[in-house]
Amino acid sequence: MSFESFVESAGPRLRAALVAAYGPDDGADAAAAALGYGWENWERLSAMANPAGYLYRVGQTTARRSTPRQGFLPPPPPQELPSFEPGLLPALEDLSEPQRVAVVLVHGFGWTQADVAELLEVTPSTVRTHLGRALTKLQAALEVEPHV
Repeated sequence: MSFESFVESAGPRLRAALVAAYGPDDGADAAAAALGYGWENWERLSAMANPAGYLYRVGQTTARRSTPRQGFLPPPPPQELPSFEPGLLPALEDLSEPQRVAVVLVHGFGWTQADVAELLEVTPSTVRTHLGRALTKLQAALEVEPHV
């Protein structure tokens, strides 16, 4: 597979995952840095079983080096989400990084748990654990009852 084909297929997913973890600015910067690294090292990366997962880790390292931001999730424009719960963004920011990534990718972007597990290089049961704990924390923070 060429690097261009890889970027076309995996690039949007890599960017979505890093934006979910680090917010729109730092996540986009991290994705760009990871893909730049991928371009420079494509010969070695193309032989890997999961180059997207490896580049996700490169993006994590890049994002963690930048200055941590408080409140990195911007408030949505009112016209786009008329019934948006204002406490959701702070509650998402209070989750651990793996929990936030799992929730945003599965419930926000519609990824399967298997897809998230592959990108994060963890088992699907680990993703389920992150989701379960995250949803429990979100329900408590937003003072809502579990939906059964």
